[in-house]
Amino acid sequence: MTTDAKILSALRENPDGVSGADLAGQLGVTRAAIWGRIEQLRQLGYEIEAGPHFGYRLVSAPDVLHADDLLARLGKTKVIGRDIRVFEQTTSTNDVIEKLARDGVKEGAVVFAESQTKGRGRLGRKWISPERKGLWFSVLLRPDLRPQEATQLTVASATALRRAIQSATGLHPEIKWPNDIVIGGKKVAGILTELSAELDRVRHVILGIGVNVNLGTGEFPPELRKLATSLKIESGKTISRSELATAILRELDDDYTRICSGLFAEVADEWQEYCKTIGRNVTIQTGERRIRGRAESLDDDGALRLRTEHGHLERVTGGDVTLEK
Repeated sequence: MTTDAKILSALRENPDGVSGADLAGQLGVTRAAIWGRIEQLRQLGYEIEAGPHFGYRLVSAPDVLHADDLLARLGKTKVIGRDIRVFEQTTSTNDVIEKLARDGVKEGAVVFAESQTKGRGRLGRKWISPERKGLWFSVLLRPDLRPQEATQLTVASATALRRAIQSATGLHPEIKWPNDIVIGGKKVAGILTELSAELDRVRHVILGIGVNVNLGTGEFPPELRKLATSLKIESGKTISRSELATAILRELDDDYTRICSGLFAEVADEWQEYCKTIGRNVTIQTGERRIRGRAESLDDDGALRLRTEHGHLERVTGGDVTLEK
């Protein structure tokens, strides 16, 4: 953790204030160095009061994603979030993580972008990523899984994302197979899992997540307004992106730990409880093929079990799904 992250962490742990001497002692630097870092944080938009009776006190934080602040808020995790990087703009955070993966960076690295110029969803579709209106980020994972088990990570990501959104906003999102989080039938978040693997083992997985946080209705393209929504639209209030980001990373870390510990069945049970697809008649488009049937459950690898209209049980790992009324 950097010096700034440690200072922000100490300020959050001591809302009534902490002295410069105490901060200097905890961090092993001079009081002058603490003052210098406080000034730098003020220039970034953090409102930090100083007084002879309380030392330094954090009054407010800016609505920006700042790696040191995210690290301070997150605290210690097992894997995800121990390395956080924030870009003002990039093509796609998945592209940045792919380069980090090739460079041998350890798993758990997270890349956020305040905006993306070429954000993408499944099947190469464009993901709208306006500046400072959402959470657009990717996570690097190196799980000990077989390639066919990688679907478990999409399932775990959906359960973690749903929990974090509910805890941070009080809303009650649902999961729509294979990779969407919806509120009132409209998409509020999506997951894009990209895999690099050999025949019998996963080399790395890139978990891309986009969350529409503070977009207004007019900020969606006209063709998406009946299909997509944001947490601000649904809750009627502006959501702290930093608080939501750390809530998501914490839940992702918990569910990734469960997957790596062989507890996918627990995750799958939770997924099915909140999945609006299970038990419904659906039509799934997979490439040129269209399948109709009833979504029954997940299998042990995380694929969807679909009872077709002809009575056959099929295993489906992806596709565009339409829920039938």
